[in-house]
Amino acid sequence: MSILKIAVAGLSVGTLAACASAGAPLSAAPPAASAHAVVMSSAGERIGTATLTQDAGGMVHVHMKVAGLPAGLHGVHIHAVGSCVVPAFTSAGGHFNPESKHHGLNNPSGPHAGDLPNMTVDASGNAEYDARTSRVSLTPGAHSLFDADGSALVIHAAADDNMSDPAGNAGARIACGEIMSGTA
Repeated sequence: MSILKIAVAGLSVGTLAACASAGAPLSAAPPAASAHAVVMSSAGERIGTATLTQDAGGMVHVHMKVAGLPAGLHGVHIHAVGSCVVPAFTSAGGHFNPESKHHGLNNPSGPHAGDLPNMTVDASGNAEYDARTSRVSLTPGAHSLFDADGSALVIHAAADDNMSDPAGNAGARIACGEIMSGTA
């Protein structure tokens, strides 16, 4: 039986090598779903960008680069409405929460689908942020960020305590980006 496995493995490697030499693709993995956002300050100025990608396993990766923010920890959430009207960004609605859970990554009755880890902004006001979540989707379905009214990424003035409803005592909304399908 082990000789058969070796022969099959050898055939597979040989087949792949033949495809590669003929210019055929070696992988038929589906392309990742993607989205982007232009992040705006409460003054309506562009302060950064975000990209979101969904891998083949369904995990959504959030990468954001921003500048001009106060130093320290800031709550970051995906909000339920794709609207970022300055200065308060209340048009973005509450957190994206299709399962009606409680707020907070550490809450035993949570989290909201849109709850993300805090962002650290350096002393110069810059941050490069990476997070990932399986609670949202960039493809159709109950957790899709592209429902009828879209969704938005929101940065708050203070750190999220990851427990308190409705928004973890994270304070005012100081930056917002409407999540749009595709790449920028």
